[in-house]
Amino acid sequence: MTRVSDLEARRAVEQHRIRAMMTAQRAGERAKLKIGPEHVAWVKEEMCIGCDQCTIVCDDDAIELYDVKMRSPIIDVDINKKAKILREPCTGCGLCVLSCPTDAIVMIDR
Repeated sequence: MTRVSDLEARRAVEQHRIRAMMTAQRAGERAKLKIGPEHVAWVKEEMCIGCDQCTIVCDDDAIELYDVKMRSPIIDVDINKKAKILREPCTGCGLCVLSCPTDAIVMIDR
């Protein structure tokens, strides 16, 4: 029978393996990004779901959410939000791009 200590050790090894894989993947994604002060984030409004993830990770307060009407006559939602990048405070760090679950944010030249 498996002991609790063995399970904990296997779990710790697995957590370390997964964390290393995710870090490597994230580093690869970050290496492909155009980041730096000569770039700024841009939101593709049609892909934005208003999840607020980008505003959570943005240290520069360069992202705000604003209300928009739903385009579908079938769905009746009181509040529908979209993200908007404020160009001036955006430092081009790319954290918002990495945090966006729908890939609605891209980096463009200033």
